[in-house]
Amino acid sequence: MRIGILKCGQSPEELRGDLGDYDTMFERLLAGRGFEFSSYHVEDMEFPQGVHDAQGWLLTGSRHGVYEDHAFIPPLQDFIRAAYAEHVPLVGICFGHQIIAQALGGAVIKHPDGWAVGAQDYDFGGERVTLNAWHQDQVIRRPEGAEVLARNAFCENAALIYDDRAFSVQAHPEFSDSFIEGLIEHRARGTVPEPLLDSARARMGTPRQSTGIADRIEAFFKDPAAFRAQTQIRQGAA
Repeated sequence: MRIGILKCGQSPEELRGDLGDYDTMFERLLAGRGFEFSSYHVEDMEFPQGVHDAQGWLLTGSRHGVYEDHAFIPPLQDFIRAAYAEHVPLVGICFGHQIIAQALGGAVIKHPDGWAVGAQDYDFGGERVTLNAWHQDQVIRRPEGAEVLARNAFCENAALIYDDRAFSVQAHPEFSDSFIEGLIEHRARGTVPEPLLDSARARMGTPRQSTGIADRIEAFFKDPAAFRAQTQIRQGAA
């Protein structure tokens, strides 16, 4: 199964050599699951010819805000809407989570409560899942038809499911602690309050459930309808 990775940003140049760019992080996360990958640097206006160039699309994180004025955002939203209309499955992570919501009628803002950085705990239908996060923006209004799969006290819309068409997560299952350390060093200075960085450092080494999210991504890409049905069972049990 071919998955197209829509690279909406790049990891810091200082980290890229050792830890990889956003597309290679997802290739590692989803390795050994029967996927082949094609990568498109949409931030640099490199787009697929059409939504059927891959059997599923994964939208990565980015340092940009989805509400900002960047040339790649309008065509990316058009692409999302076209894939959604054609039932080509979409998975979004962080910026990808937000841009899917915005493209389909939701609202995203720079959240007044500030940042989530490092290990965060989420309620996935009664299951506690710990993932690394790095965001200030949040989806504050879901599009019509989007349902919440995960939340915590800071982020109400931490994961969303759109029928059998899209699945998105605010946190970063692809981010290792080493990468979070690198972001603290190269992107946090003067931006993220120091107490939040101290908290992130204190939780380094906490077990993450990134593999569980990779399992969900795999299940969604391979059989979106079955994933949706199973999700309804879990949410009902919770």
